[in-house]
Amino acid sequence: MSHPQTDSHTDSQIDPITFAVIKNAMDSIVDEVAYTVLRTARSEIVKDVMDYSAAICDRHGQMVAQAKTIALHLGAIPEAMAAVQARYGDRLSPGDAVIVNDPYEGGMHLPDIFMFVPFFYREELEGWCVVICHHTDVGGRVPGSNASDSTEIYQEGLRIPVMKLYEAGQVNETLERLIAQNVRVPDRVLGDLRAQYAACQVGVRELTGLFDRYQRAPARAYLAELLDYAERLTRAEIRNWPKGTFTFEDFIDDDGLSGEAIPIRVALTVHDDYVSVDYAGSSPQVRAAINSTRSYTQSCTYLSVRCALKGDVPNNAGVFRCVKIEVPEGTVLNPRQPAAVAARALTGYRVFDAMLGALAQVVPDRIPAAGEGGNTVVCLSGQHPDGKPYIIVDMICGAWGARPHADGIEAITNASQNLSNTPIETLEAQHPVRVEAYELEPDTCGAGRYRGGLGIRRSYRVLADNVLLQLRADRMKFQPYGLDGGLPAKAASNTLTRGETDESLPSKVGMQIALHDKVTHIQPGGGGFGNPLARPLAEIERDVWNHKLSAAFVREHYQAVVDPRTGRADAAATEALRRASAH
Repeated sequence: MSHPQTDSHTDSQIDPITFAVIKNAMDSIVDEVAYTVLRTARSEIVKDVMDYSAAICDRHGQMVAQAKTIALHLGAIPEAMAAVQARYGDRLSPGDAVIVNDPYEGGMHLPDIFMFVPFFYREELEGWCVVICHHTDVGGRVPGSNASDSTEIYQEGLRIPVMKLYEAGQVNETLERLIAQNVRVPDRVLGDLRAQYAACQVGVRELTGLFDRYQRAPARAYLAELLDYAERLTRAEIRNWPKGTFTFEDFIDDDGLSGEAIPIRVALTVHDDYVSVDYAGSSPQVRAAINSTRSYTQSCTYLSVRCALKGDVPNNAGVFRCVKIEVPEGTVLNPRQPAAVAARALTGYRVFDAMLGALAQVVPDRIPAAGEGGNTVVCLSGQHPDGKPYIIVDMICGAWGARPHADGIEAITNASQNLSNTPIETLEAQHPVRVEAYELEPDTCGAGRYRGGLGIRRSYRVLADNVLLQLRADRMKFQPYGLDGGLPAKAASNTLTRGETDESLPSKVGMQIALHDKVTHIQPGGGGFGNPLARPLAEIERDVWNHKLSAAFVREHYQAVVDPRTGRADAAATEALRRASAH
């Protein structure tokens, strides 16, 4: 099988044992690239939250391996790679490194800086190492460069078109100085960029060893087969899916500037051996910065389909060949310049939820109910007494929805993210903040035969004055949905405590807060799966005993009577309550 911009090969060239060895070698190499970033990065958002990703592409720019990092980044590589190839063509050399973050030139949002390092084998281009990192700050009107209330891209920070940061191993001092001059924490930003470059060099070193072992022509053939293999497996699965068009609609609460709900509509059509996805009917682009670039929308779509496939399908661009995507221009999923996009992750999470809602109609035994709706971003920034700025960018990850055969998982990253919650010790050691609560919140899940995971409560007491709070949350109006009779999860909430007074905050916030103020965010849990009345009493008892669910919650949603002191269910009283409710 051959494709445009691939290396043709015949089945006689492919030895299955060698293929398996090379496949695993590529996975190991790209993971080593990712581990190098983790070990050498400077900022918490990269080395602790792990908001970064790594991939290896073949000489045509097609992704052949991806690390166990942020999956939502990687489907955006094709557009960014196309921009790099269009800019430089064959005018690259060993030791070069190209960066880009411009959302309108293949990027996603300005804090995510792509780095592409070409891999040359004996002076001929054979592949690319790619690392994407979310940087703590890239300038703009607010610290963190990630505000949801910006109204145009020019407010959001430094836009970097496709440019060389390194040339023949030497840093471009002009570009580096320009970046340093425009960001609030240059030591962290430059440190993370150097970590990206070092990681890519590890990839180049390991790929050189692979090509030395197998030689150029066979190595090319096996990389092409990796893509074809993923495509064949994907098409084979889709052939067994029910044919037709499956629709789903989900909503973002609002954009923070108006109170209007933002619909995300998806029509998923299953053809003979591929799927097409159409987002017609989704919201027009909005004023605030939650617009999603086309590259990011495509990435979310690819990931959603990949999540519905079996686990043995390789994670590479061969899967992308089986997904055709239509995203109308001028919508919140494909905005026109100069739309703001800094907080576009929220919209991507809702695309993921909407896609899973459609896929649940196709493969209902594989798709969970909605999770917490994606991470919540809490940004606290100000100045230390010596005048140096500090920026906390904390991304709270919470809960999965209930699965078709098990409860949802708690205190875990959303399935689309692969992030980690920042350790409290890291936050408190380096910033003027005290975390006073980090715990599971009872009764936040959706009830069902299998219940969703519980949401997380996180509270921050600020230990400095004149702190800028930027908070981006959602799912206050539109709760995470349940499936197959499961109930939705409890809505999110934000609270500001000043002295003895609690003040409810909206989902998107940008405001100054003062010394000793406390900010509390409670995430939603995950939606439930299946009829709540089918849940065994023993499992309900266990949740009450463990203080995950209250006696009042199980009475309302499970029609079960449980003694909160002992965690024991009263079977007779439960049966009587259910009989009365049935009438």
